[in-house]
Amino acid sequence: MAYSEQLAERIRLHFVQLPNVEEREMMGGLTFMYNGKMCVGIIKDELMCRIDPGMYDEALQQNECRPMDFTGRPMKGWVIIGESGIQSSEALGRWIGLALDFNKKAKPYKKRGQSSTRL
Repeated sequence: MAYSEQLAERIRLHFVQLPNVEEREMMGGLTFMYNGKMCVGIIKDELMCRIDPGMYDEALQQNECRPMDFTGRPMKGWVIIGESGIQSSEALGRWIGLALDFNKKAKPYKKRGQSSTRL
């Protein structure tokens, strides 16, 4: 198992009432897309969140939170929260809430070959 199915089920409960949610297996885990933008994900048994970059430093002070760093260069606005930092439903909900709040402002990623022209 590449990612925690139990954590996936817990996250699904937070997205069940929202439209435009899509799950994608990527980066060796599971990613939850909201309105076409990456929002949260699971890597093994940890939560990955896309949060407001303005809150990044503050978020890193929280229990079990660390920068997302796959390449040796952390991505500001992306954090990983360890298992003990999301044990309670309230803690998981706070992180997902931060990701959903930023999702409203986040720009979607362009797919390769995608034109920037909108109709």
